Amino acid sequence: MWHGPYERPTAHYDEQLKEIDEELCVLINKRKELSKNPGFPTDELIYEWVNQYAFQAEFLHALFRCLLEEEHYQPIIEPKGFIKNIPVLKSFEKDDVFFLVTFLRQFENATVVNVTMDRDSSGDLPGEFMHHPFLELEIIDESGTKYTVQNNGGGGSGGHTALAYVVSPTLPEDLGNIQLVFKKESTYFNKDDDGLEFSVKLGH
Repeated sequence: MWHGPYERPTAHYDEQLKEIDEELCVLINKRKELSKNPGFPTDELIYEWVNQYAFQAEFLHALFRCLLEEEHYQPIIEPKGFIKNIPVLKSFEKDDVFFLVTFLRQFENATVVNVTMDRDSSGDLPGEFMHHPFLELEIIDESGTKYTVQNNGGGGSGGHTALAYVVSPTLPEDLGNIQLVFKKESTYFNKDDDGLEFSVKLGH
């Protein structure tokens, strides 16, 4: 996501709210630590809180959507200083979709993980658009190193889709401890949870 310069919506701040606002930050952080996949509150819960705390439903929807999409507000990682390409060519297949991790592009400050998805599109109607699964990527490093992953978008046509993920910091030269875990991302287009998840162990 592109981030422009931020401007405060108002210069005023009631200092009496400082402790309460800090407590809100503490609770949000505690929420993140408690669950890595919080999902979205049910309609029943939303309207229970609307009635109990006199909020508007639209406000609570916007609030929890912001919490769900926090990673979209992270600073954009721009890969710089190309080093080399590393072939991977490891695959996974579910139903009629073939997933392939093709290669890594190593940069001085990041690694770009390239993935393709292919399915048989011979039965598609002319002009028909089929949503592909939105995948999120997690990097597991046995050495304990933590990585930030950003979906760099993708594209395709017919039954072919290509995706790219920017990983920071750069993955190590020895990839033997690195595992790529792909899961179906929680988005509007991925409401159906079919348990899609697969992992790819790098190295030999």
